[in-house]
Amino acid sequence: MSSHREAPEISKDPVADNTDVYAFVSPDKPGSVTLIANFIPFQNPQGGPNFYEFGDDVVYAIHVSNRDDAKADVTYEFRFTTKVLDKKTFLYNTGPLTSIDDPNWNRPQFYSVTRIERGEKPRQLASRLACPPVNIGPRSTPNYGATFTPAGVHPIRGGRTVFAGQRGDAFFVDLGSIFDLGALRPFQNLHLLPLPSVAGVNGLQGLNVHTIALQVPISDLSRDHRVPTDPMRGSSVIGVWATASRQKARIWDDSHGRHRGHGPYAQVSRLGNPLFNEVITPMAEKDRWNAVAPRYDSAFAKYVARPELAKLLPALYPGVFPNLAAYTKDRADLLAILLTGIPAGVVPGFQNYTGPRQADLLRLNLAVPPSTSPNPIGLIAGDAAGFPNGRRLIDNVVAIELRAVAGATIPLVDPSFTPDAAAAALTDGTSNTNLAVLPHFPYMPDPAGGFQTAPGVPAA
Repeated sequence: MSSHREAPEISKDPVADNTDVYAFVSPDKPGSVTLIANFIPFQNPQGGPNFYEFGDDVVYAIHVSNRDDAKADVTYEFRFTTKVLDKKTFLYNTGPLTSIDDPNWNRPQFYSVTRIERGEKPRQLASRLACPPVNIGPRSTPNYGATFTPAGVHPIRGGRTVFAGQRGDAFFVDLGSIFDLGALRPFQNLHLLPLPSVAGVNGLQGLNVHTIALQVPISDLSRDHRVPTDPMRGSSVIGVWATASRQKARIWDDSHGRHRGHGPYAQVSRLGNPLFNEVITPMAEKDRWNAVAPRYDSAFAKYVARPELAKLLPALYPGVFPNLAAYTKDRADLLAILLTGIPAGVVPGFQNYTGPRQADLLRLNLAVPPSTSPNPIGLIAGDAAGFPNGRRLIDNVVAIELRAVAGATIPLVDPSFTPDAAAAALTDGTSNTNLAVLPHFPYMPDPAGGFQTAPGVPAA
């Protein structure tokens, strides 16, 4: 749900669908930043014989803005190439795979990484880097985590490290409940259409995504190519977003039985903050949002200033949010959190303000060190290293954004407002029942295996 099937057109093109973006100072390597962009949502691990893979016809990119104009100052582009080694078999693998370059893997995929700095020519950092295979099962991909995860981690030029391949989804959310007329299972006894309150159900449990992860020196991203130390300086903040682009024309090639792209590339998907296009942008605007650059997001600011969900909560939960229902001002708190960053003076000793230009960017203050005791509720729980200061894999962004929309953050900018008691307790009731996050790069969980996974039960 962070951006899983969030717009009508991109839901029909999952290979180009951004699902989540993460950006954080690496906890085990604090001189570096880790950037993660996930694609291809809701992967059933049993999805053979044509298992999931990146698109050879898609340009994937992670962008970083380190000025106040919401334009990309540094972009990393990723392009993929897939080979079929044995054209006489339908099999993805013709025997057990014991290495990333095992000849039994019939459909290996490779990629290049190119860095583009504003005002300079593109510079290819690496080519023909191998993706690992998907996790098929104990016969085909035995000891997956020990064999294929480290093999898919590639050191590249400039002290950077990269990974691209299938991973377990780290996001957790009760999709089935939230889209059933905004129900939150722990509080659904108070819903307009009540049911007994129960624990949430993680709708992404046991499902996979495809991850592009990049770990780079902080100086690779900062405005002056130095390592910031003062969190109150504007130059300490970057804005991050990811995109997928396709050529403007696709023509069916009868002789090869597939589409071929023609013409220049155009953006078809993007993502910065979690849930922005999902639950803020109206359905009629979602496809346009995916196609435009963040620097034009002032056109969508009215939906942040008066979010539909803030109107729905008092209607769906009668009597629970009277103060929110009575609040008629524009939501200056959400406009800051999502579109400009939080300026100095709002949260003591913290800011991630990128200037007045409104843009949906995942803003990260590079001078804030990793937390020694991370709190999944992030900044609003006093953990300045957590969302909305960047985003870590552990951050419970659903609970954070539910509480913000419900009014918990209004007093930061309007001390006259008293949040309703329920605002500070809102959650969809899920816990992270996904596979375990790794303590080191690429951090994303090892993917759930096709043989091992049964729908509706914890992944293994």
